[in-house]
Amino acid sequence: MIARDALAQLPVRTALPALRAALEEAGAAVLCAPPGTGKTTLVPLELAGLTGAGPRRRVLVAEPRRIAARAAARRMAWLLGEKAGDQVGFTVRGERRAGPRTCVEVVTTGVLLQRLQRDPELAGVDVVVLDECHERHLDADTCAAFLLDVRETLRPELRLVAASATTDAEGWARLLGGSQGAAPVVEAAGVSHPVEAVWAPPERPVRPAHGMRVDPALLTHVAGVVRRALRERSGDVLCFLPGVGEIGRVAGELAGVDAEVLQVHGRAPAEVQDAVLAGGDGGRRVVLATSVAESSLTVPGVRVVVDSGLARVPRMDHARGLSALATVRASRAAARQRAGRAGREAPGVVYRCWSQGEDGRLPAFPEPEIKVADLTAFALQAACWGDPAASGLALLDAPPAGALAAAREVLTAIGAVDEDGRATERGTRMARVGLHPRLARALLDGAPEVGVRRAAEVVALLSEEPPRAYGDDLAEAWRTARRGGDAYAARWRQEARRLASAGAEPGTGGAAGAGAAASGGGGAGAPTSDDAVAGLIAALAFPERVARARGAGSYLMASGTGAELTGAGSGPRAGRGGSRLRDAAWLAVAVADRPVAAVSARVQLAAVIDEGTARAAARALYSSGEEVHWSDGDVVARRVTRLGAIELVSRPLTAPGAELLRDAVVAGLRREGLGLLRWSPGAASLRQRMAFVHRELGAPWPDVSDAALLERVEDWLGVEVGRARRRADLERIDAGQALARLLPWASGDAARFDELAPERIEVPSGSRVRVDYGGEQPVLAVKLQELFGWQESPRVAGGRVPVLVHLLSPAGRPAAVTADLASFWKDGYRSVRAELRGRYPKHPWPEDPTTAQPTRHTTARLKRG
Repeated sequence: MIARDALAQLPVRTALPALRAALEEAGAAVLCAPPGTGKTTLVPLELAGLTGAGPRRRVLVAEPRRIAARAAARRMAWLLGEKAGDQVGFTVRGERRAGPRTCVEVVTTGVLLQRLQRDPELAGVDVVVLDECHERHLDADTCAAFLLDVRETLRPELRLVAASATTDAEGWARLLGGSQGAAPVVEAAGVSHPVEAVWAPPERPVRPAHGMRVDPALLTHVAGVVRRALRERSGDVLCFLPGVGEIGRVAGELAGVDAEVLQVHGRAPAEVQDAVLAGGDGGRRVVLATSVAESSLTVPGVRVVVDSGLARVPRMDHARGLSALATVRASRAAARQRAGRAGREAPGVVYRCWSQGEDGRLPAFPEPEIKVADLTAFALQAACWGDPAASGLALLDAPPAGALAAAREVLTAIGAVDEDGRATERGTRMARVGLHPRLARALLDGAPEVGVRRAAEVVALLSEEPPRAYGDDLAEAWRTARRGGDAYAARWRQEARRLASAGAEPGTGGAAGAGAAASGGGGAGAPTSDDAVAGLIAALAFPERVARARGAGSYLMASGTGAELTGAGSGPRAGRGGSRLRDAAWLAVAVADRPVAAVSARVQLAAVIDEGTARAAARALYSSGEEVHWSDGDVVARRVTRLGAIELVSRPLTAPGAELLRDAVVAGLRREGLGLLRWSPGAASLRQRMAFVHRELGAPWPDVSDAALLERVEDWLGVEVGRARRRADLERIDAGQALARLLPWASGDAARFDELAPERIEVPSGSRVRVDYGGEQPVLAVKLQELFGWQESPRVAGGRVPVLVHLLSPAGRPAAVTADLASFWKDGYRSVRAELRGRYPKHPWPEDPTTAQPTRHTTARLKRG
């Protein structure tokens, strides 16, 4: 029997006429409805005609998470007085409850993508509802793009609803409307109760979260806030934490509280999830949840929310090829969603574990996954859809070009796309397995070698990372899962069976794989031990992560990134296999992350392999050739065999190619600088003079700064560099002779160089004194007596620049500085004469220096002639 009283109380009912009208008129609409209004439950039932209003239609509802899909289907079925699987069903990976009478089917966005690839028309489906589109998950954005393409080209009558509690309504409206203009936006008013905000920051500073690590002090503080909330408020408490590990830690710290402590996350057993969503039996409850409870689920009885302020999101380090979850500050939009959970049924309160001042600095919205996540799976979906560049897809945010290029490189390497980016037959098979393309490759290529069942079991381990208690050794984790009776082991067995079925499908694993499926084992000579099988599958999935030891617990991966083991008995994944991994010469790294500011990645899960397995799995990275480069201050010439960045074999080259040598020498110069050359005083002076003329006159006089000379190495050092074979050869090069080649000889201007920047200037005494061009103004340092009779200061650069004269005492010490000799003789000379005449009585100090005879000598020597 239909629960009409419950349906009538859902506030979204008032928006249904406007939503129907919008869909009739435009075929697409954006539905904005606050949490608790019934948008996830009543809207699909109404659009399907299951409440008695309107004709019967088939409605597909896409949810971002499996737990949300199951919960939504069960809730709708309960409202109809049924169990899930009749008129309302659901399909998630590995589980389907739907039948011939099903009119509303709730699926995950991943399942919807698979259906669109198999049947782009979605035959028999009348309406698709994309729920929680504000979360901007990559699969959801991709589904929206494909559905809009279907509406545009194949099924204009297909109706599309983008539903969310808080979203960029204008952006989605423009996207859904396409060339027809913005789609209608339908808003439903919620019956929300007031939620009081209590700011509860830690008393002492805590370390910011990075990678998967959260400061234990913050988790202790969150547990303390939960205890405080239980004392100060009534009702159940919903506490938001970033991940499963943090939920377990806080649950441990809440031991002994006068309340039932429950844990809700994507990995929780279905019966636990159902118990949380069904409500309590009168006793108080504390529900520790990840972000799955932000908007996809309604937890009855909650009057208090405790928000840690953290969320876990996917991140991709493209430079190192590492994809992992990262802990970040939750956005203000997410914080509002979380707080709203306390006001669903009555007035409530939210305890926020940060200060009010910090709140304004939080990001407004969560960052779209397409901007930060690994795009390999997205790129394969786009290629299978027929748009490898994703340029024709209607997306709110375009994929970053660099990330998409990196994804295509991976797909090309595993044979999923051709050189033009189009999906190959193999790539299409990979997409249909319902795994990340790397894991699909490991299943398809590993099955013929080790058997479909064993390949599927290891791939299932890699598709959902095992609990930390399973250890960091993949083979040991596999054995633990086979023995285990925990929730993870149950999910693992279910997924392994699904993958074994997919891997045994005709044309999926090839003839060898299909044959192996019958016996569950590979062919002759195939790996047989758990260690060998686990290692091969992990290496096939992540060939650039095969790693060779380079010290105790330290490895170099083929990608060029270093990797460190956390060590047995310590670290987040240390377990029984930790010490065994430490002794291995080669590893296949399955899971790794790189802490902020760390040089090396941190190994979380790996398998022991041998060099043969590494070479076979990563054969696309194998290379052999001559390498001539500058290293440790000299040229190194070798013939090297590599597996990516891992050097397998190296032998000295006795006669390396001239071009390779030349390139290495130039690289050495650019790395270590021009000091490698021989700079005589004359060469240094020439460079200063050339720099002066360039600064004062510009072209055609060349720039001789370090950057300019290193950029033009071939122009002035081409001959010498071509003959150099080692550092010592560079040290013998006369830099001045080479530098003179840059003077403008072709135009004839070089002939004026000595006139414009003379190396020496002849003074009245007959001496030729060197000019110093090292400063901002040329300097002529000369003894004062040698300039007697000189009225005008010398000028250079064609008379444009006066030379600064440093007048020296007979002992060569500075006596005065002037750029105007006439003025000095008139005004400054008397004081200098008065000060120095007594100190240097043997030298001439005439009354009138302008008429005196210039000299380098003493008065007596001057008189002798």
